[in-house]
This record gives sequence, structure tokens and C-alpha cells, in this order.
Amino acid sequence: MEANLKNYEYPAPPPYESLPYAVPMRPVPPPPPYSPAEPTGQSGTAPPTRSPPWDRTSRQAILLSPPTCQVYCSFSFSCISSSQICDGVGDCLFGDDEENCGPQMLPTFPTCQFCSFSSNCIRANQICNGIADCPYGDDEENCGPIIFPSLPSCPMYCISTFMCISAKQICNGIADCPYGDDEENCVRLYGADSQLQVYSTLKSAWLPVCADNWTDAYGRLACQDIGYNGSSYNRSDTMNSTYAPNGYFQLKNGSQTSKLYSSIEHSSSCSLGQVVSLRCISCGVSYNSVASHKVGGTKAASGNWPWHVGLRYKTGLLCGGSIISPKWIVTAAHCVYGSRSSTSGWKVFAGALTLPSYSDANGYSVERIIVFPGYNSSNNDNDIALMKLTDKITFNYNTQPVCLPNAGMFWEAGTQCWISGWGTTSQGDNIARTLQYAEVQLVPSHVCNQSHVYNGSITPSMLCADGLYGRIGSCQGDAGGPLVTKTNGTWWLVGDTSWGVGCAQPNKPGVYGNMAMFVEWIYLQMRTYS
Repeated sequence: MEANLKNYEYPAPPPYESLPYAVPMRPVPPPPPYSPAEPTGQSGTAPPTRSPPWDRTSRQAILLSPPTCQVYCSFSFSCISSSQICDGVGDCLFGDDEENCGPQMLPTFPTCQFCSFSSNCIRANQICNGIADCPYGDDEENCGPIIFPSLPSCPMYCISTFMCISAKQICNGIADCPYGDDEENCVRLYGADSQLQVYSTLKSAWLPVCADNWTDAYGRLACQDIGYNGSSYNRSDTMNSTYAPNGYFQLKNGSQTSKLYSSIEHSSSCSLGQVVSLRCISCGVSYNSVASHKVGGTKAASGNWPWHVGLRYKTGLLCGGSIISPKWIVTAAHCVYGSRSSTSGWKVFAGALTLPSYSDANGYSVERIIVFPGYNSSNNDNDIALMKLTDKITFNYNTQPVCLPNAGMFWEAGTQCWISGWGTTSQGDNIARTLQYAEVQLVPSHVCNQSHVYNGSITPSMLCADGLYGRIGSCQGDAGGPLVTKTNGTWWLVGDTSWGVGCAQPNKPGVYGNMAMFVEWIYLQMRTYS
């Protein structure tokens, strides 16, 4: 769909055109640092300047050595020549001779891999290694499962132990790494139709799975491989197979093991012309549809937003969250960061329409809190966290999980979304007693990064959304709550409420965590701790 940017009414030079934009988008290169005056947001403060997502703690500086050795590597103390520093080749064991080289690499150097949107030079083994080394993260796009290339003599090594394994051992159904990380992220769902895909090391591509002889038992295996526990399985469907240039996977005759990958083999076609579509959990169902195009915040009715939960810390309601499975909640990292990281102080209230009583003992206790390891508290980059509950939520009319976005799902600017929460309905007001919701639409990242809006502070892990009619947005107390949209009759979690300046102020859209960036990480935690 084409984004109608006329609704945004941001009176800024230069004007932007009405064009379709995909979300997430790469922001334009940021202008000089700028600090907005007295920013206040859902969590209290907004980031004054952009801290790029590719910033990370630098390795220890390379040690200068005695005259007999020009340079020592920081972590192995092996000797290299000065000409080997920043030459595009990792000569030190941990590659620290190529850290912090910036764009000064010679463009003609044959081993220099260039970032698509800048002149930065990176090493070949920095591509698809799980770390965004290019300014706009394009070195981590179109990758298969997150695997870490190593030294030339070792095709792959285990993340946790640095043990060397061959490329053929990745996603082959056998755990060759001590912690099984060579078999992580090998199965996924793709698109709004939830097509089942398995990664092929042989083809270096994701392949659909033929529906021939498919049973629910295989569906349960696939859901376990994705990240759900053994009891989480909803249904398997079939869909017409489309052209797959790299072929398909099909079930082996009479073979079923504890891993889906060991039960399948390559095939050039599907004999039935059908591939598998899979639902691991019944999600994205609201039994009481909402009214569209409401002006301002609207009181929710029972069943409108059954995935919305209230998070109470000790004596007060602090944040919101979203149910994604019977025991897992998605919220914002800044809600549970620092002094609030202990599980003992938290209660989770599901299915509540009115503000949960602080004395209510019926909330769910929290067993584990997991903050995304790349969370930056100074600018709220990667603002996402997970809560694992001690007991399962019982699903009913008022409590249902929302669907996590599948691979390949991106929403264009202008997409109609909804936010919900008990936050204040306007800046300075008291917390709402009844759950509120409002309709917003996604705003292009390049618009949010204009100097009069957020001046380059929006990173690829963030989304902007603003009111469709009037200036509507999230406010204090809404943090961590869901940003959702409805596609093909199903509700999907687009983001989690993160920060903003004021409440629905002109030129200050609400900022949300970009859920599509974190789905693989979420499933990894569910596999690890379920």
C-alpha cells in the first residue's frame, strides 16, 4: 500500500515525497548532534542524541611491542607487522587488528568488503556474524542462521567455546557444539501465511517443506525447533507451492527423529504441489473487535486487547507488556533494567480491564527476566526484554497471546496500528483507571530522523508511529505495552512502547521497539529457558 504522508503534517524543510517505504528502514545519515530541550517520555527521558547501533565496546588497544616485533595482538600476544593492521584481513586470533578502522581503508584493497551505504571497509568474516559492523547494519542482512565465521583454517566455530566445526555440521540435525548452537535458528516461519522453512547449508538458503506425508507429529517437532515447548502446537495447514529456485525439503520415507532436520532431505519439487504452513500457537485472536478511526484515547472493552498485561513493581503499576505464549511476556528493557531487574518485586496482571489493585494478590509471579544484551540505556536502543512467568496463563476470552512477526514480514509507512495502556491520556494527567487504546500509523524512519523531529536518534531497532487523526500517541505509563496491527485477520506484534518527547506533541511521534529485529533472539531465549 502507498503511504499517505500528508497525514504527518511535519512543517519541515526539506519536504518529503509521498512514496511507499518499507519498515524497518535505514535512516538517512544523521545531522550534527542536537539535544532537544527537556525531553520527557514514557520512561521519563528521551535520548538527546543518536548513539548508533553499531557502536559497541572497543577491544583493548593493540599493544606496541619491542623493536623486534612491530605489533602484538591484544588477546593472544602474537606478533604481526604494522602493515597488517586495518588491511581488511583478521591476522590476530580474535581479529583485533581490524577493530575500529573506520572508513579510512583503501578502496582498492582486494580483501576489503564494503558496506552498501557507506565507504566503511569491513572484513569478510564480519559479514553475517551477528554484529552490525556497517553503519546501517547491511552486513547482517539476508543471512541464514547466526553462525560465526572464524580463521581461514576453520570454517565455523562454536559461539560458546570457539571449538572449530565444519560448515557441513551446521543445521544438520546433530549438535556438534557443546551447547548445540550449531543447530539454533535452523527452522522458521515465513510471511503472514506462516510458511514453514528450514535452512539448507548445502544451498545456503531457506527452503519450504513439502506437505507430502506431513503429520502433526512433525509439526510438533518443528515448533520445538523454533522455540516453543513440546506442548505448544496448534495446527498444520497446506498452501500451494510457489517457485523455489533452490528447491524444497521433503520428508524421508519412514523417518522421524527428535529433530525435524534429521527427518527431511532435499527435493527439486513437491509431488502434491503443496508446502507446509504451521501455527505453533493460537495467537492474534481478539474476540471483541475494536472500532476504527477513533479520535483520541478510547476506553477498551473486555476482549479488545487480550494480550495486554499490566506489570506492577512492588507498590505501583509501572509498565505494560504483551503475552506471546502461556509463560512469556514481551516488554521494554528500560522497565526492568538496573534496580528493577530482580524478579521478586514483579507481578504480572493478565486480562485486566481496570487498573489492577496494588493489593491484588492474583498477579502472576516472575521466574526470570532477560534484557536484550545490546540494550543501550542512554538512548533506549534495542529496548526489549522478556519475562518468564512462574505459572502458565490460562487463555480465555480476556487473555490471549499476540502473534510475533514471522521472517519476511515488514509493514509499510502509513500502516494502521493500535496502541493500548493505562498511561496518562495527556501530559501531566493522572494514570487512566481503565485500559485505553488509540489508533496510530507508522511513520518513515527518515521522517523521524529529520532535525526538527528526532534529529537522527532513531536507530534500525526503533519504529515511529503517530496519530492518524489529531496528535495521538503513547504517554507516561504506557511503556512496554504493545503496538499491534491486523493482517489477514490476525493481530501481530509490531513493536513495544519505548520512548517519546512529551505526549503526542507536534513533530514528536511515539517511538517503539522494532519487534521484527528481535524475533530470533526471543525464540532463542524460549528454547534455552523453556
